Amino acid sequence: MKHKHHTFTILMADDDVEDCMLAADALRESQLKNPIKFVHDGEELLAYLRQEGEYAEAELPGLILLDLNMPRKDGREALQEIRSDPKLRRIPVIILTTSKNEADIYLSYDIGANSYITKPVSFQDLVNIMRVVGRYWFETVEIAGIDNEY
Repeated sequence: MKHKHHTFTILMADDDVEDCMLAADALRESQLKNPIKFVHDGEELLAYLRQEGEYAEAELPGLILLDLNMPRKDGREALQEIRSDPKLRRIPVIILTTSKNEADIYLSYDIGANSYITKPVSFQDLVNIMRVVGRYWFETVEIAGIDNEY
């Protein structure tokens, strides 16, 4: 078994700045070496992914952590647009949200989420989630080359 070394960027879309800072701290604490970038609403997320405006030089992420409830364009709408774009639809998207609403869970999977995680209350639980997410997506599974044309 070959050892895989992924340095994909993680892109987190969340309007709660404190949650973003906690996620960055949890990522460091979990000893994942992947860089993490932040956007704060669905419009900004799609601009980043489409490399528009200030994001013209942005590198496509290897993984998106997506909050459902954001201003301007929520996570549900953003996910639908990501999944309908041939250049973006292969990027794994993990819903990371406070919602435990069953309808949100079903809808997220129906429109193409790869996983649905409810934000934990404790920082240590967030560290554990980041460690598991990182190991799974960057060390275990094969991720389709996102910059490759077909």
